Amino acid sequence: MNEVLEELINLLKLEPIENNIFRGQSQDLGWGRVFGGQVLGQALSAARQTVEPARHIHSFHSYFLREGDSSKPIVYTVDCIRDGRSFNTRRVVAVQNGRPIFNLSASFQVNESGFEHQDLMPNVIPPNEALSEKALIQRHSDLIPKPLQKRLLSDTPIEIRFADPVDPLAEKTRAPNHKIWIRTNGKLPDNPGLHKYLLAYASDFQFLSSCLYPHGAASFQKPIQIASLDHAMWFHRPFRMDEWLLHCVESTTASGARALVRGQVFNQAGELVASTIQEGLVRPIKPQTKV
Repeated sequence: MNEVLEELINLLKLEPIENNIFRGQSQDLGWGRVFGGQVLGQALSAARQTVEPARHIHSFHSYFLREGDSSKPIVYTVDCIRDGRSFNTRRVVAVQNGRPIFNLSASFQVNESGFEHQDLMPNVIPPNEALSEKALIQRHSDLIPKPLQKRLLSDTPIEIRFADPVDPLAEKTRAPNHKIWIRTNGKLPDNPGLHKYLLAYASDFQFLSSCLYPHGAASFQKPIQIASLDHAMWFHRPFRMDEWLLHCVESTTASGARALVRGQVFNQAGELVASTIQEGLVRPIKPQTKV
């Protein structure tokens, strides 16, 4: 396990400060604000700590309310809404500077068996042949701001490789979809909850950006304001985040300064292990515009 992955795992552990109240540190990825995947993973970690170990998270729905400050910790309060025979429901609010910046509703379930079916995994190039994120950044170094370029070229806890034959940063229009391989940069312990927190964290990478493809731009190539508004996930089958997973993403619509993206996550055996969806703000930058 490399150092940056270990730091991320420690970031997700959280510090209990009172009954059902936890504190998490923030990381700076070079954007000057908290990365959405961080609060997703930490909120799930907080909710998990209030549920008996035999239960597993199967879905969550969340809203990003305010921009988080990456230089300050975040406090997570958990409301234990319901404990049933099969399901547990939790509500988590993330607070910074005395104001909520994020809220999440999560549902946990006992292990049960039932009917089985799923979509088929698409045919893509294997991860060992796919273009890495670092190689892509180096190819387009003239397009990417130096501070962000430095962060993207440094060691990261999540490996990303592009399974599409089309260059996602080429300044030309294309269909609003892409496929990326993701996995942690090192082996993980056998903790199913941790693997889910880390997939939630990683699912926010290269997600909303697919909505820009029909318009021939990445967010740092044109004056565009882009921000996540909400994020939801469903976990269908067991998986390991330290083995390659394929996140197939498509943007189905953009209108009213908002865009919708959705995804399916497959393991290399072709099993559909998770589904994702997000709506985001996407609009040209204007002076004194507020979310």
